[in-house]
Parts: sequence; C-alpha cells; structure tokens
Amino acid sequence: MISIENQLGLRPAMGWNSWNTFTWDINEQLIRDMADLFVTEGYKDAGYEYIVIDDCWSLKERDKDGNLVADPEKFPSGMKALADYIHSKGLKFGMYSCVGTHTCAGYPGSFEHEFQDAKLFAEWGVDYLKYDYCFKPRHISGELLYKRMSLALKNCGRDILFSACNWGADNVYQWIRESGAHMYRSTGDIRDNWDSIKELAISQLDKQCYTGSFCHNDMDMLVVGMYGGSNNDFIGRIGGCSDNEYKTHFSLWSIMGSPLMIGCDLRNANQVTKEILLNQELIAINQDLEGRGAYRIKPEPQWFHSDDVFMLVKVLTNGDLAIGFFNLSDSQRELSLQFWDLGLPYAAGFSLSLYDCWEHKELGVFRERFAPVVPARDCLIVRAKLVQ
Repeated sequence: MISIENQLGLRPAMGWNSWNTFTWDINEQLIRDMADLFVTEGYKDAGYEYIVIDDCWSLKERDKDGNLVADPEKFPSGMKALADYIHSKGLKFGMYSCVGTHTCAGYPGSFEHEFQDAKLFAEWGVDYLKYDYCFKPRHISGELLYKRMSLALKNCGRDILFSACNWGADNVYQWIRESGAHMYRSTGDIRDNWDSIKELAISQLDKQCYTGSFCHNDMDMLVVGMYGGSNNDFIGRIGGCSDNEYKTHFSLWSIMGSPLMIGCDLRNANQVTKEILLNQELIAINQDLEGRGAYRIKPEPQWFHSDDVFMLVKVLTNGDLAIGFFNLSDSQRELSLQFWDLGLPYAAGFSLSLYDCWEHKELGVFRERFAPVVPARDCLIVRAKLVQ
C-alpha cells in the first residue's frame, strides 16, 4: 500500500521550468545542466525535484504514425535518454503539451491525440505534464478536454503529475478539482517585474479556498533571480526586480500554497537568489502536509480599504500559524495584527512566540497584538507558536 506521504500531488510541486528564461532556446545539454545543478547546489536536498521542458521541444509535424517527435537538433539523444539522465540524479522529468491543435508557439498540440500522447510520455519516462490552453477549438469545452487528458494520464501505466494551465479561464475554480488535475494555473503569464507579481498575488487573495492537497492553485512560475534575463520581451528582457521584491514574491507564493517552479538560469544564480529559493522555513510552510490556503486579515485602521497592505495566515499541521505581513505599497507601513483575528482572545491566557523566517531568529513572545513596520514592497514572515 502506498503511504499518503508518497501520493502524487499531495504537496505543491517544486522544480524548474525552462520557459521564463529560455522560451524557444532549449536543448538537452541545458536540461542536463539544470539537473546537475539541482544536485550540486542543494536544490534537490531542499525539496525541488521536477526538471520541466516547456514549449518548443518537438518538430512542427507528427510522424507518419501520428506520434510527437522530439527535435533532433535540440535533443539528439531523444527524450527517453534525457529522462533516464534526470532519473539517475534522483530527480523527475517534466514535459509540455496543449489541449489545442497546436501549442502556444505553434507546435503540435494533443487535441484528439490525448491517449496516444499519454502513452508516449509514459514510454519516455515523463513524470509531469504541463498542459496549456492555446488553439482550443472554440466549441469544445476546456473542462472536457482537461478531463480527457486526465483520464489518459491516469491510465497510461505511469504516475504523471498533471499540471493544468488554462490561465484561470472558463470558471476553472468550479471544475478543475473534479477533473483529476494535481495543480492548475489560476492566472495569466507572470512577467519579470514588480507590477506583474503584485497583480497576480492580489488576484488570488479571494481564491485561497480553491487550493489544497491534490489540486494546488498555481500562480505561475517563479521569476526570482531573473533580473531581466529572459530572452522574451513579454516576460521581461528589460524587466527585473530588486532582491526585496523577489523575496516578497517567493514569500507570497510560499504562504499561498502555489507550486514553486523556478524560472531563472540556475547557472548564473547569485548568493541572494540561492538564499531566497533555498529558504527552508518558507519551503516548510509551502509544503505543510495539510496544504491549506491562507486567509487574509486587513490591518486597522488606515489601510483597511487597500489591497496593497495585508496579512496572510496559514494554519499548519502541528498547530503553528505561518503569518505573512505584506506591504506591496511604495512606502513604509505599520501592520497591526490583533490576535483575536486569529481566533486567540486575550482572556484565553495564551501568547504567541514568533520566529522570523527570513532573519532566522526568535522575535519574542507577544500578547494580544504584534505590529511590525514593514518597508515598501517588502514583507515579514513569522512562524507563530501558541504558548502559555
């Protein structure tokens, strides 16, 4: 019997995806390099496990039998050999397709080939499928097409994590869990700039009830450490964020339970990028076994009507609370948290012992309220333990 700890999709996926930095400019040596770095730089030990190839990996036409064909110039050894290499590192291999007739970049999609493609992916040793939403026939429901591929994957003979990517369209929150997807994109594409990070996070503050074990709300891939390094103008060739903005981005995605899929070039990752991506306290919050969404508390009094300033609280399995104080505005703010908003009345006689997850230090024991001053575009993440 498989233990619950090993069940597919139990926790948000963690890994690396080729799209944000490299888009169409991918090859097997790049993918092997990323797998190597996962091991040598500590990403595997931190919990990251999926190496995912996004769009542009195949030829523009299927073969005579209707099978997808890996581009022999980009992947001369073939996908099975690449999967074997990634598996030899103790990692998992991910690939990309699309519900439509073509992928977003114009390569063959899986429409009307779902069962054939699922079988091929299984033969290659694929462990994760990102399934996009471009070129969908207009009079066929996306809900049906995701159910179709889910059924194909669950009967292909291999455990493959199903990452649905329909950008939050078509009331996806209402039907995606029943479809069998293990994670689902709830937003448009992220870009490597602060406005995009802020927009995506705020858009999901009222959607936290739609995430949980086996069907995680995916707010798109991380742009931490890209610094405008994409080869794609839309994603942010001239963009980039400050280290504090990347820290806040990672904090939001972690406490809101989004999968943590790295998008930067790990070969060039600086020390700050590594410290953000490898923060074990934040990863533990993201990977908490119960997989609960975070609830929002707005501070009193002057910032109550703003979406730029808020606190997020995530209930953890052991009784602790993860609390994020987020200031997405352009000036310093004090965020006052009244403990009764956490369900902790003063009369109960309990206090909270707070631990700073970024500075890695105890902040002390507090009764009734805690009111930190948070710099612009920054955050404070604490782990709170009930004490008497």
